[in-house]
Amino acid sequence: MDIQVKAPLSKKEASALRAGDIVKITGIVYTSRDAAHKRMLEQYEKTGKFPFDMENAVIYYAGPAPAKPGNVIGPAGPTTSYRMDSYAPFLMEHGQTGMIGKGARSKDVIESMKKNKAVYFAATGGAAALISSHIKKSEIIAYEDLGAEAIRRLYVEDFPAIVVIDTEGNNLYETEKAKYRTL
Repeated sequence: MDIQVKAPLSKKEASALRAGDIVKITGIVYTSRDAAHKRMLEQYEKTGKFPFDMENAVIYYAGPAPAKPGNVIGPAGPTTSYRMDSYAPFLMEHGQTGMIGKGARSKDVIESMKKNKAVYFAATGGAAALISSHIKKSEIIAYEDLGAEAIRRLYVEDFPAIVVIDTEGNNLYETEKAKYRTL
């Protein structure tokens, strides 16, 4: 049974999720990749503000393709998450509670997740068109000059994901590998 998750995601709601949970996310999610992450931190250093409210924010590591006529957004598959690892702890310290991407995370990111009660969701790579069908609204809110890497505010409904790393540091990338090593 899929677990319904609302975004923004409170620390309490994030803490109730466990690695392996299959979820459907509904609400506001922001897109950002490494170029936008770098710029967000630079902006924060100068102004003390992010381009959106970081408290309980869920960030989807994606750079959507242009929308075809009549579509809200183009294909929007996840990008490799480790590219944001140097920025993620700072954002979690400032309230971010959810990340969506693909691939393993660094030890520093996992420690920050445990400290800040944040979760990491995996979206299926190669399923960009399917994922896009769950994006009902898309609006560029910052760094339009970055093109596909501009920050977008998305409204998503039943966005499919899996909790890969939970707030306790349980990590499917480790536990599932261990199961296969014993075969």
